[in-house]
Amino acid sequence: MGWQTVGQSEYDKMMAEELYDVNDEQLVEERLAARDLYEELTTIPFRDKARQTALVQRLFGSVGQNVEVRPRFVCDYGYNIHVGDNFFANFDCILLDTCDITIGNNALLAPRVQIYTAAHPLNVADRTSWLGVGQPVKIGNNAWIGGNATILPGVTLGDNVVVGGGSVVTKSFGDNVVLAGNPARVIKQLDAQGNPIEY
Repeated sequence: MGWQTVGQSEYDKMMAEELYDVNDEQLVEERLAARDLYEELTTIPFRDKARQTALVQRLFGSVGQNVEVRPRFVCDYGYNIHVGDNFFANFDCILLDTCDITIGNNALLAPRVQIYTAAHPLNVADRTSWLGVGQPVKIGNNAWIGGNATILPGVTLGDNVVVGGGSVVTKSFGDNVVLAGNPARVIKQLDAQGNPIEY
């Protein structure tokens, strides 16, 4: 029944990857609450790592040890973002977490990385009625995502993946690869230590 399922909240539909009302009162309020937190991040002195970490722990659904998020960071809800140890997001990253964004340990996000789980339906009537839909994004351990790279809804990336700057990742890839381009494709294979494999 899609977005008209009886008894489901719009949040439930959103998390189930079904069509949902973007303007639902609860979801709007939760987005505003997230905005209050990430806007506060811009006011914390750069040297005050403890306050920055405490705010990220309040904003994100779960965090590991040694997490740094530089302003101006933007997200939808925050509570759908889950990161492991040694997570670093450089300036101006955008993580639209309509569904879960799960990132493993030792991830480096360069400036202006964009990770989208949020989308809109192709059907014109649904889209112009402000119905949204999303798919989760999962990224393994030891990821390095280059500046201005974009990762689209539904993508899964394995461990030890490098994404070149400016790339648009439209589909999933496994472990130990370097991706680049629009749409991104494998340009290099790596061994488990991240060294290029020569053929």
